[in-house]
Amino acid sequence: MSNNQKTNYRWIVVVLLFFATTINYLDRQVIGLLKPTLEKQFNWTEEDYSRIVMAFQAFYAMGLLAFGGVIDKLGTKLGYTVSLIVWSVAAMAHALVKSTFGFGAVRAALGAGESGNFPAAIKVVAEWFPKRERALATGIFNSGANIGAVVAPVMVPWILGVYNWQMAFIITGAIGFVWLVFWVIFYEIPSRHKKINPAEYEYIHSDAADETNDNTSTEKTSWLRLLVIRQTWVFFIGKFLTDPIWWFFLFWLPSYFSSTFNLDLKKPNIHLVIVYTAASIGSIGGGYLSSWLIKRGMPIFRARKTAMLLFAFCVIPIFAARYATNIWQAVALISLAGAAHQAWSANIFTTASDIFPKKALSSVVGIGGMAGSVGGILFPFLVGIILDHYKAAGNITAGYNIIFTICACAYLLAWLLMHFLTPKVREVKL
Repeated sequence: MSNNQKTNYRWIVVVLLFFATTINYLDRQVIGLLKPTLEKQFNWTEEDYSRIVMAFQAFYAMGLLAFGGVIDKLGTKLGYTVSLIVWSVAAMAHALVKSTFGFGAVRAALGAGESGNFPAAIKVVAEWFPKRERALATGIFNSGANIGAVVAPVMVPWILGVYNWQMAFIITGAIGFVWLVFWVIFYEIPSRHKKINPAEYEYIHSDAADETNDNTSTEKTSWLRLLVIRQTWVFFIGKFLTDPIWWFFLFWLPSYFSSTFNLDLKKPNIHLVIVYTAASIGSIGGGYLSSWLIKRGMPIFRARKTAMLLFAFCVIPIFAARYATNIWQAVALISLAGAAHQAWSANIFTTASDIFPKKALSSVVGIGGMAGSVGGILFPFLVGIILDHYKAAGNITAGYNIIFTICACAYLLAWLLMHFLTPKVREVKL
């Protein structure tokens, strides 16, 4: 291939990110599918389970702050490696647990390790893609979150039936080390990579304002400096209000289908697969939509906002899940909401890479992710109280109805707050 015809190695990089994110979500999804089995073995209440979820979220939040800075300092290759090793070891360690407290401890370790995935992946996309392709690239790798959730409802019940719950954690946790081999062999930043030619390198850095994303500066950007910037709070609020909804889908959706529609979680089932497959389509489609609007001439920030408003409206119908009389009606409503969430997620992540220079991007993503995890700590606490109350009253479905109503409102509220905080979004120059 001549130097005039650019290579496309950046898409191979996206494939690596896709599989890392798939494994990330596979490992965190296992406990939700094993919840009925573990509830019986360890006599968990809904509040016990919510506290285990909160332990994951608390350390995920703290880890996001830590890993954001670590990845900005160590670089994406080494930073991603450290993150994956920590979370894979923690995932396998679930098999050794003998108590509810022990589950809280290993979930905390898993949260700390998994927190490195998105700060690293978003920075990799910023390093390898011009702005007009970032939303699509982010949507593709972010769809791995849903593929992990699709694989889990098939894989985990099968392992549980053939072996036991301990092996479900061991096998899924070990997959990360397979990915690590490919990461070490095939990944490097563009300026050091031997598989890309000058044409692709120039294309990656073709943004007219690319000098605002200068990687050569050695000046350290502190969290305090970032927190006084209004654009940081836009990202913070968007993640705080919407991330907890996705956590709810991950950790409580299997239990919802089981308790409301008597779905047998010991067998592979198509219902959860459909929900998370729809979310995968939403992730890629959401990234494509804003990229398409930009190619049609719409300014970058307006394209992101327009797409996100559309996705916020698409979540609202989930409140009607309270009227579902069979599982397929609920699956349709939740699938639409899940697809809209992942489309929203692809764009809010890309907005951060549009606004902030690369040298501070992982730190900003870490701050926003921390905000989402704080919301993810508070929301499970509320969910546990609501479900225990209505379970005691013999009507747990009413509890889920309240929760779905909260889900329906969260995205539109987030969009409105983000819009009025920064009606005209501008790039940040540090």
